[in-house]
Amino acid sequence: MTRRWTNSHPAVRAAGSRGDVWLVAPTGAEMRKVRPAVVVSPDELNAHLRTFILAPLTTGGHAYPYRVVDGALLVRRLGRLSPATLSQALATLQAMFAH
Repeated sequence: MTRRWTNSHPAVRAAGSRGDVWLVAPTGAEMRKVRPAVVVSPDELNAHLRTFILAPLTTGGHAYPYRVVDGALLVRRLGRLSPATLSQALATLQAMFAH
């Protein structure tokens, strides 16, 4: 069951921490099941928006290394990346967008 929250609900603001890993409910044709993803959007944005920029956690490469989802699609928090792993992931995304 997907939780539905409003912007002002504390759980939505808590969901917006960069580096948090969440299970994300399926949306559209490309996703068929709940999948893990890490929040990569800056906390300054997360505090004010209802949407979050996520990087899916997969075993294979995908054409789209990130997706923007509504906070209502965040099903359950699984944990948090270590600072070193988060820095490495953000550096990889930055390098991808530099070209």
